[in-house]
Amino acid sequence: MSKRDNSILIAVRNLTVYFPIYRGTIFKKKVAEVKAVDGVNFHINSGETFGLVGESGSGKTTTGRAILQLDQQTSGEIVFEGRDITRLDKQEIRHLRRKMQMIFQDPFGSLDPRMTARDIIGEPLLIHNMAKSKAEYRKQTDYLLELVGLNPSMAKRYPHEFSGGQRQRIGIARAISVRPCFVVCDEPVSALDVSIQAQIINLLGQLQEEFSLTYLFIAHDLAVVRHISDWIAVMYLGGIVEIASRKDLYDDAQHPYTRALLAAVPIPDPAMEAGRKHGMIEGEIPSSLNPPEGCKFHPRCPFAKDVCQKEPPSLARLTANEHWVACHLAS
Repeated sequence: MSKRDNSILIAVRNLTVYFPIYRGTIFKKKVAEVKAVDGVNFHINSGETFGLVGESGSGKTTTGRAILQLDQQTSGEIVFEGRDITRLDKQEIRHLRRKMQMIFQDPFGSLDPRMTARDIIGEPLLIHNMAKSKAEYRKQTDYLLELVGLNPSMAKRYPHEFSGGQRQRIGIARAISVRPCFVVCDEPVSALDVSIQAQIINLLGQLQEEFSLTYLFIAHDLAVVRHISDWIAVMYLGGIVEIASRKDLYDDAQHPYTRALLAAVPIPDPAMEAGRKHGMIEGEIPSSLNPPEGCKFHPRCPFAKDVCQKEPPSLARLTANEHWVACHLAS
């Protein structure tokens, strides 16, 4: 992909993440590999929210974890602030953690049940030596609790004493405690009630504006992604099939998979919802162990031609406003 402008914060180039599968207990032999991420390219400008959407198993979370070096990439480059972080050693990665943080999907499983809210939020401050005294530590954690909409009087409570939305606020406070510039949001609202989802999305927007944060927002809900993202990439079976600005993607989606995802988004008007055609995708997403030849979507695509079964399409630019699609039939 070409540059949108000169303020690129992070660029992912030909990223692949394969997980080997072994057979045997003593003498292990590699028999196959799961191609979780298979040749992904995109970049994110500073201050943007870049949405990454797709079905479960498409490789969204693995992409986010690889960017943060929580999962080891098989090949490719991840360039952050001009440096390829895949070449850094463990000590350099540790220092980088302050600039790159993650908000996890499960607001309960991602919090240590034996730690209080203050200790959870304050742990990164201690790791990165950002609190010089107990008084400063308390002051900073109180500030962070208030920042995400929690009363500092709750600081001594444990995760099980909070609601799901409150636990996710604690996770957000932990992520921003070290003042990062880049945050991976891994489906941060999928486990929450709809009313709470809106509050968390609004909170993320407020924090982005206040601290000039850049987000990679991973989700399967296109309605949520539309609300928060500037640019959106659609993933399918380890690869990106379409990238566009929020407006272009929702107004003029080009890939059949993207169109099917958009058709599945409910319309608030009951009369319109009852009368429209949903255009459901037939079948299930194939296994990453043995992905289809050619276009990976062709077994489920109602428009597939012979070329789709033989040649994998490359991600090509369609228009002057940087709408990219990987489809032989797009024009």
